[in-house]
This record gives sequence, structure tokens and C-alpha cells, in this order.
Amino acid sequence: MLILIVAVVMGLSILLALWAGRSSRGGGISEFLVGGRSFPPWLLYFLAVGEVYSIGTMIGFPSGIYAHGASYGIWFLGYILLAYSLGYFLAPLVWRAARKHDAMTVPDVFGRHYSSRTLELITCVTMLIALVPWGQYQFIGLQVVLSNLGLKLTPVQCVLLAGVIAFAYIAVSGIRSPAFVSILKDAFMLLGVVLVGLAAVLVAGGTSGVTGPEALARAQTTMGGQDLWFAMTTILFQSVVFYLGFGGAYVFPARSERAVKSSTVWMPLYMLIYPFLVFAAYYGLKQHPGLKNPNTVFMVTAKGLLPEPVLGLVAAGAALSGVLVLSATALAIGGMVSRNLAPNVRPAAQRRWTVVAVAVFLVLAAVLTLTASTLMLTVLNLTYNLLAQVVPGWLAILFARRVRTAAIATGMVVGVVTAVVLYATGVTLGGLNTGLVSMGANLVIVFGWSLLAPGKRRSPIALERNEPAAVSPVAQPAG
Repeated sequence: MLILIVAVVMGLSILLALWAGRSSRGGGISEFLVGGRSFPPWLLYFLAVGEVYSIGTMIGFPSGIYAHGASYGIWFLGYILLAYSLGYFLAPLVWRAARKHDAMTVPDVFGRHYSSRTLELITCVTMLIALVPWGQYQFIGLQVVLSNLGLKLTPVQCVLLAGVIAFAYIAVSGIRSPAFVSILKDAFMLLGVVLVGLAAVLVAGGTSGVTGPEALARAQTTMGGQDLWFAMTTILFQSVVFYLGFGGAYVFPARSERAVKSSTVWMPLYMLIYPFLVFAAYYGLKQHPGLKNPNTVFMVTAKGLLPEPVLGLVAAGAALSGVLVLSATALAIGGMVSRNLAPNVRPAAQRRWTVVAVAVFLVLAAVLTLTASTLMLTVLNLTYNLLAQVVPGWLAILFARRVRTAAIATGMVVGVVTAVVLYATGVTLGGLNTGLVSMGANLVIVFGWSLLAPGKRRSPIALERNEPAAVSPVAQPAG
């Protein structure tokens, strides 16, 4: 019964992806990568929350609380709240920059704004290095879900199935598949999280039973010292990276700046799921102490509380969450490979080469998952630390007049090397978020160098007049 429910839901998602691409078949690379810049606010909302609230929310958030205590939950919630406030002002400017330069990837924006092929390549390589562990992050979550439900699937079979479905989403209709499938995903994810959280409360005899003295003693009811320092610096760091690192994938398809703002206003409502995830984490901490793999706590809790048919719905929501973000990440990588990394690819061939790059990325991420799996939040931290290195460049494009191209390129390289070294050595720095350190070094180089030796004068995107968006001739308005 359980595997049947999961299979039916995944099958429905593929049918929905086929339906979503009914009007875009034969479209060019703009339609494939950014939907012809035609997404209305409601569709942009689902695409954005579909990527933000991924399997990391459902699996990684409870595992972080289980393994490290309340401090992980606090920074996780804090940075998302702050990110939405910043995103209301920053995300429309990101869209404006993409529209001005007719960009479909972040390296497109950087290279065209500064008329530099070198900067385009460095930005592309930086983002590719960052997004590979992000794909691994989704595979880890999917492996946890499918392997902890009693399904007789090996880890290899788990990642193979996930990779095939993610590839199918992209191959049939590009960015429209993740956008429309996210609606189905959100329905099942919300249902699953609420059911598990409520079951934990009811079985434990209320919230006091879930968060009793035994659980709270280990989960830390207060923070101080390094934990507090880590939480505060991480909230600041990841809230900035949220839109200026990840943002292009779900901002570029919007049809206007107003659509970006309208979708951002409603995103905090989705955070109502977090209390239910906290209940599940504390219940798991109390009833299933000493789990060998903390990533399994949500599914172990769900399996112990829910009947099999309901558990199938929870598993379907979790699986859809991972596959959806995996497909969107693969599409972003494929677009950068075909447009920015590979030279002289004809526009007519870019869609085909994007699909090939998607397949290669999915295979690479699957292999890394099977050979180098780790705690999900650790992989998430590495992705953020690397994506942070495009933030100084974005700030220069949006707000600065005379930043040197060489300063942005050098700062990015230094920031990536610093981030990798700090991650590999496991330096704690007294609780200070190491990503903030690497991004800080990048910022000093970019703006310090440009202050001492100003570059060519350019108009900041933030000061340019906002003009109505033009829809690509090949695009059809979504919905």
C-alpha cells in the first residue's frame, strides 16, 4: 500500500509536468530556462516556496534539532524571516538586472553588466561548485525518506529513481515543470508535516508531553556563548545569501517587478509548518534517543505514529520536495553549462545541451551521495558558504558605480578558496559563521580595491528607471 501511494503521487507529478509544458514545446532557450519571463505572482510564489521549503525543511530541520539542539532551529527560522524582509527590496532589483541584460543565468548578468567574459566564467564555475553539494543535499534527503519506510530499495535504487524523475521534469518542459509540480508538492508536504506534528502531540499527551524535561534538557532551552554567536551570525549571513545567492532561479521567470514583490509578501505564511516539525523533532528525541543517523528522525517518528496509508502521503510529500528542488537545481546548472561555460553553443542548440548537462549533473550528484553522504545541515552550510561569494558582485551591480571588474573576479576566487579551506579544516572561530568570514574577505577585496583604484563608471541597477516588463515573443503567459 505504501509504495503504491508514493508511486501514484509521483506518477501524477510527471503528468502534471507534461501538462505544464503543453504550451512551451518548441520554444527557445528563454522559454526553457526562465519561462519567457512570464510567470504571474501566484506561480512565482509556488516556484519560490517549492525551492525554499525543500526536503531540507522536512528532513534536515528536525535532524538539526535532534543532533545539535535548539540553536539550530533558532538560526534556521531567524534567517528565513530576515531574508523575506530583505528580499522584498532586493529581489525586484535582481529581476531588473536580469531583464536589462536579457539574462537567463546569474553569470549572464555578471558578464554582460561588466562586459567581461572572464568574470562570466569565474561566476559560472563558482556557482557550479556551490550547486553540486546542493544537489547532493536533495539526494541525501530522498535516500533517507525512501530507505526508512520499510521499502526494499537499496541506496543505489533510491537515488536512481530520484534522478530519473528529476530528469523527466526538466526534459518535458524546463522551468514550468518545477513551478507547477510545486503546487502538488506543497499540498502533500503541508499535509505530511501537520499530520506527523499533530500525532506527536496527541500521542505524547499535549505539547508538554512532547517537550518534557528529559527532551528539553538535551535540546537546550537557552543559548549562550558560541551557540548564540553562531546563531546570530548565521541569521545575518544566510539571510543575505538567500536572495543574492539562490534568488536567480526563482526570480528571473517573473513577468514584472511587481510580480516579484507580490509573491514575496505572502511567503512568511509558509513558516506555520515549523511548530509541527519542532514537535516531531522533540518527540523523536524523547522516544527514539541515540539514532545512528540523525537525518532519519522525522521519518522514524512518522513511521512509529501513523498508519501505513497516511505514512504513504507523508513519504510522497517528502519525495516530491526533494525531486522538485533537485530538478530546478539541475536546470540552473544545465543553463550555466550551455550558456556560460561551453563556448560558442548556438542558441538553437542550447536547449539540447542544457538537457545533456542536466543528466550529467544528476549522475555526479548521485555518485557523491552514495560515496560521501553526511549530515544534511552540514552540506547545506557548504552550499551557502560557496554561493555567498557572488553576493559582493551582486551588491556592486545593484548599488555601486565604479567597482573594478578585476576586483570582483579576484574577490570571488579568494572567497571560494577561503570557504573551502575553512570547511575542510573544521575551524570553529569561536562560533562565528565561517561563511561570513569568507564573504567578508571577498567584500574587502571588491570594495577596498575599487575604493583605492576606481573602475569604469557604470549605472547601478537600483538607480535605473523601472520600466514595464516585455514578454518574450515565444512565451505564453502561465496559467
